[in-house]
Amino acid sequence: MNVLVVSLSLSLSLCLLVCLFLTSTAAEPWPETATLYQPLKEDQILLSDCASSLAVQAYLRMCGLPVQVAYRANAEYMSPSGKIPFIHVGNQVVSELGPIVQFTKAKGHSLSDGLDDIQRAEMKAYMELVNNMLLTAELYIQWCDDATAAEISRPRYSSPYSWPLSNILAYQKQWEVRRKMNAIGWGGKTLEQVYEDVSQCCQALSQRLGTQPFFFNKQPTELDALVFGHLFTILTTRLTSTELAERIKSYSNLLSFCRRIEQTYFEDKTS
Repeated sequence: MNVLVVSLSLSLSLCLLVCLFLTSTAAEPWPETATLYQPLKEDQILLSDCASSLAVQAYLRMCGLPVQVAYRANAEYMSPSGKIPFIHVGNQVVSELGPIVQFTKAKGHSLSDGLDDIQRAEMKAYMELVNNMLLTAELYIQWCDDATAAEISRPRYSSPYSWPLSNILAYQKQWEVRRKMNAIGWGGKTLEQVYEDVSQCCQALSQRLGTQPFFFNKQPTELDALVFGHLFTILTTRLTSTELAERIKSYSNLLSFCRRIEQTYFEDKTS
C-alpha cells in the first residue's frame, strides 16, 4: 500500500511539474526577436514557398505579433520539417502555418477563438481546400510544367549553389515534386486541368467570402491569412504564363479581399 501511495504521489508531482512548465512557457511574452526564415527573396524563393511565407507573416501580423524576416539560402534545410517557412521564437523552432497557429494559440494568441464548432470545422475544410488545390497547383506549375521549370524554377532554386551541385539539387527537387504529384493523382493532369482546379477553388472561396470583409464576418482568421498568402503571391509573381493570375482576377471580391489585407496589415510595413 505504501508503495502505491508513493507511486501515485510521484505521478501527481510529475504531472504538476509538467503543467507548471507548460503554463510558464505559455505565459512567456512574445519576444521582439522572433524571426521568420525563408529562402532568398530576390533570386531564389519560388511561388509556393513565397505564398506559404506570406501566409505566416499575414497570420502573425493579424495576431499583432512582431516578427523579423530573415533570408537564408539554406532555409529549406534549416527547417525542422524541411518545409518553408519556419519561425524561431525563444528556444522554439516551428515550421508551417498549421503548427505555428497551434504554437501561438498555446501562448494565448488566436484568431479563431470566437468561432463556434461548426464554423471552426468549416474554416479547417476551406484551409484544406486551399492547400490541396492552390498549393498543389503552384507546385505542379513550378516543377511539372516544362517551360516554367526550365526558365524559372530550376534556375532560381539552384541560384545560391555552384555547378554541378546546383544542377543536382534542382533536378532532385523536381523529381521529388513529380513523384509527389504522381502519388496524389496529379501526375497525369494537363496544365489546363490544373488551371480549372484553381478556378473551382477560387469559385468556392468567392462564394464563401461573398460581400464580407473576411471569411468569417468582421474579424480575420488563419483562413484569411492562408488565402491572402496564396492569392496575393500568385497575382504578383512572374511566371511563363499569366493564366494562373487571370483565373483569380475573374473574382472581384477576392481581388478586393487581397487589397484590403495588404492595406490593413502590410502597407508601409513590407519587410
